[in-house]
Amino acid sequence: MKVEKSKIQNCIIAKDVRIIEPVNLYGCSISESVFIGPFVEIQKGVKIGKRSKIQSHSFICELVEIGNDCFIGHGVMFINDTFSNFSPAKGDKSLWKKTKISNNVYIGSNATILPVRICPDVIIGAGSVVTKDISLPGKYAGNSSKLISEK
Repeated sequence: MKVEKSKIQNCIIAKDVRIIEPVNLYGCSISESVFIGPFVEIQKGVKIGKRSKIQSHSFICELVEIGNDCFIGHGVMFINDTFSNFSPAKGDKSLWKKTKISNNVYIGSNATILPVRICPDVIIGAGSVVTKDISLPGKYAGNSSKLISEK
């Protein structure tokens, strides 16, 4: 049996970053005092802000930016291909879309985040599916996620 080792390639990693292996990190930018749990993949061009935590088994695809002081729970999936016109992009990156997570955003385990913008001071409940931009601070949950209480 062959066990794959972690791959950390062409990343900019600031001081005081804690990475629990195995992970796949390539071409991303990790700010200071970030925690990255095991079995996480962070793709190229992704930016992770200061003091954020990425828990195990999460997938952060290209075109995602995560702000400072954020929490990404276990098994959170970010999506950049929306299958527009009922067809996957099939590697055509011009069809991919960006995701911007502002500061102080907490995303519960097993949430799925489509290409959206999320304002500061938002909590996303576990298992939620975020399909639209969130511009009002508060707590959101469900599929598709809805505001359940304002901040």
